[in-house]
Amino acid sequence: MTAHRNTEQRLEALEIKASFTEDLVDKLEQIIIRQQQTLDALVAQLGDLRAQASGNGSAPRNPRDELPPHY
Repeated sequence: MTAHRNTEQRLEALEIKASFTEDLVDKLEQIIIRQQQTLDALVAQLGDLRAQASGNGSAPRNPRDELPPHY
């Protein structure tokens, strides 16, 4: 009887761990989805910026032109 009870306790512990693991995997999946959405948005913004830079036909800007007036 003791061995049977020990087996039940071990099985219950494993079921609890499996439940927590499933919950953790679901949370991690949601985090990955949000990160991918963020990456997709950033790639789109970068594409827009590149299009704007190449669309105006000017040469790349000199960083010295960006200095504030007090320099």
